[in-house]
Amino acid sequence: MPEHHPSDEQWARGVSLANEFTTVNVRIVDTVQGARLEIHSAKLGYSIRLDPLALESLTWQDPELFSEFLKTPLGPIDPEHD
Repeated sequence: MPEHHPSDEQWARGVSLANEFTTVNVRIVDTVQGARLEIHSAKLGYSIRLDPLALESLTWQDPELFSEFLKTPLGPIDPEHD
């Protein structure tokens, strides 16, 4: 996935959300498979594009699942560097 910078014109149509821990940039992108919500971590450089069903599936989760995600707040652990 291409690298993004929040000042890029393509991100100007999106929204930035921030707190004392991080900043994420969110925007809707059109793909050949339809619209996707793209979420980009400005600090870590990770991005993901989610389709409507993937977004809806987030609503099916217990809040505890998201707590599990935060056990590694700096991103996935690289098994090659353990």
